[in-house]
Amino acid sequence: MRVGLICPYSLSVPGGVQNQVMGLARALARRGHTARVLAPCDGPPPATFVTPVGSSVLNPSNGSMAPIAPDPSAQFRTVRALWDESFDVIHLHEPFVPGPTLTAALVKPAPLVATFHAAGHQPAYTALAPVGRWIATRFDERVAVSEDALALVEPHIGGDWTVLFNGVDASGVEVGDREHTAGEAVNPDQSATPDQAATPEQTVFFLGRHEPRKGLEILLRAEPDLRTGTRILVAGEGESTEELKRRYPSSRIEWLGRVSDDERDRLMARATVFCAPSLGGESFGIILLEAMAAGTAVVASAIPGYEKVATGPSPHGEVPERPCVELATPDDPTSLAAALNAVLSNPIRREELVVAGLERARQFDLDTLCVRYLELYERAIASGDS
Repeated sequence: MRVGLICPYSLSVPGGVQNQVMGLARALARRGHTARVLAPCDGPPPATFVTPVGSSVLNPSNGSMAPIAPDPSAQFRTVRALWDESFDVIHLHEPFVPGPTLTAALVKPAPLVATFHAAGHQPAYTALAPVGRWIATRFDERVAVSEDALALVEPHIGGDWTVLFNGVDASGVEVGDREHTAGEAVNPDQSATPDQAATPEQTVFFLGRHEPRKGLEILLRAEPDLRTGTRILVAGEGESTEELKRRYPSSRIEWLGRVSDDERDRLMARATVFCAPSLGGESFGIILLEAMAAGTAVVASAIPGYEKVATGPSPHGEVPERPCVELATPDDPTSLAAALNAVLSNPIRREELVVAGLERARQFDLDTLCVRYLELYERAIASGDS
């Protein structure tokens, strides 16, 4: 099968949708299918199977800044690539975002599978509902990545839906693969406090855009209360970067800027704790599963998208038997510091989170997701032939 995957966001910028598109393309290739990704790129394409359609511009969306390519030149390149590739099926991610996905929906040179990722408050869905309903008639299959994503889009465009989890590559990591282990750290006494004697250095890793929705400032405000010997590694960038650097000048905070995929994976695997303090607007906590798959303990805010990963059923209905994420009250530096200290100070607790996290990540394996999508691709093609 020849599959075209269309991503509206620049592949040069880290993001959950981008990671899903690239991961699914690789999973399809492992199964012997030809997968090609069409997307904006602000630099060299990240893989040989990527066709760049142009550069991106930042656009406000859902409390974030989305790197999209709505300009006419990008649409001309998209249309040309769509006709040249002769795809059997085209998989659109965020099909209503201006740019290559919306263009592909309008042109429709092959059956279309449309996946919606966003959750939260999106006024455009209400304002443009009539247009959205018409565009949606061109979709052969409609997918939402979570119940929250479905709740956003289904009332506005209706139709029959499939809810499919986001996936993560959880096949290659075992607890023993990590360069640090929970036993290397400190006194396992749960009551350890931030001002105790110095211990071997531990790291809290943050990855994401520097914008209010991702909650980086909450982590920086929690820094003074973190235990001795803790560093905060901050990867990514955004419109708030310089202001946050100015307001939080602690020597314990290391600003890494934008990192490559390989460096991101290395940092995540070596971190003592991965911290995701988002304030909301996350339809599914794929970043939590990625940290779990890397063998890293996770502390996250208790927002609905993250709670589903931490406590909800998996695609096969499994509910975690033991906690796999330490949850903190959203938008509360005191609660976040307490949750981080509880994990940093207790290697037994940390190892329990790591083991439970690896088990949880395997329940959301990307290859399983790929099989489900192949079923939808075949159904879309069959409906187009009928």
